[in-house]
Amino acid sequence: MFLALVPMSSLGMDRLSALAWIESGNNDHAVGRVGEISRYQIRKSEWRKVTRSTRYTNPYIARTVAVRLLEMRQCAFRKIYNRPPTDFEFYALWNAPNQILRGYISSRVAQRCRRFANLCDLDEQPAEANRVAESTGPPSS
Repeated sequence: MFLALVPMSSLGMDRLSALAWIESGNNDHAVGRVGEISRYQIRKSEWRKVTRSTRYTNPYIARTVAVRLLEMRQCAFRKIYNRPPTDFEFYALWNAPNQILRGYISSRVAQRCRRFANLCDLDEQPAEANRVAESTGPPSS
């Protein structure tokens, strides 16, 4: 599963690097408006689901926490959509997991998702990136 988080085209950033860049500018000491911690801006309640460590500024531990959280969210996504997420959807899983799993992304989150997908630079067509944002719900079974 970890490999699904990392591979990118040779032109763009890998997903975790792009995530850290968008969330904090790769600042291990960043603290968000509602107390998010680490370069990935993880809520402490989410952090504690993965580890008891309070070493929020340790980039290795932060990466491990982010990967584990993303693995859980990607698993839920695959159960609903029967495929891995695009870069656009990957960022939605990080930034607004409930929205993407319900099949609707707000315009504010969609804008962030497009910025993230651009950093990853996988030549994704804009129409494909907007498909979930315009969706009214998960695919029917």
